[in-house]
Amino acid sequence: MSDQIKFIVDNLNEEPFRKNYNLITFDSLEPMQLLQVLNDVLAEIDPKQVVDIREEMPEQTAKRMLSLLGILKYKPPGNATDMSTFRQGLVIGSKPVIYPVLHWLLQRTTELKKRAYLARFLIKLEVPSEFLQDETVADTNKQDISAMEEEKDQLIKRVERLKKRVETVQNHQRMLKIARQLRVEKEREEFLAQQKQEQKNQLFHAVQRLQRVQNQLKSMRHAAADAKPESLMKRLEEEIKFNSYMVTEKFPKELENKKKELHFLQKVVSEPAMGHSDLLELESKASIISRKKEAKAEELQEAKEKLTSLEREVSLKTNQTREFGGTEVLKGDE
Repeated sequence: MSDQIKFIVDNLNEEPFRKNYNLITFDSLEPMQLLQVLNDVLAEIDPKQVVDIREEMPEQTAKRMLSLLGILKYKPPGNATDMSTFRQGLVIGSKPVIYPVLHWLLQRTTELKKRAYLARFLIKLEVPSEFLQDETVADTNKQDISAMEEEKDQLIKRVERLKKRVETVQNHQRMLKIARQLRVEKEREEFLAQQKQEQKNQLFHAVQRLQRVQNQLKSMRHAAADAKPESLMKRLEEEIKFNSYMVTEKFPKELENKKKELHFLQKVVSEPAMGHSDLLELESKASIISRKKEAKAEELQEAKEKLTSLEREVSLKTNQTREFGGTEVLKGDE
C-alpha cells in the first residue's frame, strides 16, 4: 500500500496536476478532497469530467465516475457484492476504493485519454427490447447490418489495393509513418481545440461564481461596517415591521383572495356542464342584448342630435329677439 501511495503522490506532483503533496498530506485528505483529486485525474483523461463535486449530488458523482470507469474498462476487484461496496466507496470517498483507482489511472493516462476520446464513436447504443421485437425495425436492422458488412468488405479491398500501390512507391514506410503522425497530430489538435473551448466555458462559469462571491463579500463588509448596536437594532426593527406587515396584512389578504377564487372555481366545477342547447340559448340572449344595446345607442344618438338642434334654435331666437326688441324674452319662471 505504501508503494502504491508513493506512486500516486509522485504522479500527482508532476505535470499536469502539480498538487504538491507528500505522503502525510495526501493520506490526510478528507473524503471530499480525495474524491476531488480522483475527479481531477478523470478530467485530465476526459475533459467533460471537469466538475466541482461540491456542486454535485454524491449519487450523481458516483454514477458519472462509474460510467467513465466502465468506458475505460476498469474492473474493480471481487464479485457483484464487492461491486456494490465499490460503488458505496465512491459515494463516501473511501481510501481503500479510491487509491487503487488512482493507481490504475495514473499508470496508463495516455492510453486512457485515447480510449476516452474514441469511446464516443465505439460505445454501443442500447435499443429498448420492445423496438427490437418490431418486425419492421428488425428487418431494417438486418438490412443496415448487411449494408455495413458489404461496406466493410469494400473498405478491406480498397485498403489492400492502396497497400499494393503504396508498396511500389520509394520510402513508402517512411511516408506511412509521417502520415500516421499527421493523423495523430490532427486528432490531438481537435482534442486540444475541444479542451480549449471547455476550459473557456469553465473560466466563464468561474468568473461568474467569483463575481457572486465578491458581491456577497461586499455585502458582508457593508453589514460589518454598520455593525453598531443602534444600526443593528434599527435594522432588526425594520425587519420586524416588514415581517409583521407580511403576516398580519399582505398574506391574510392574499389568502382571502385565494379562498374566494377557490370557492368560485369549486362553484363552477360543481355546476352541471352546459350542453349544446344551453349554449344556443346563451348565444340567443347575447344576441338580443346586443340588439337592444345597439337600439339604445341609436336612440341616445338621436336625442343628442335633437338636443343640439334645439340649442341652435334657442340661440337663433335669442339673437333675433335682441335685434328686434333690445331685451331678451322673459323665461317662464321670470
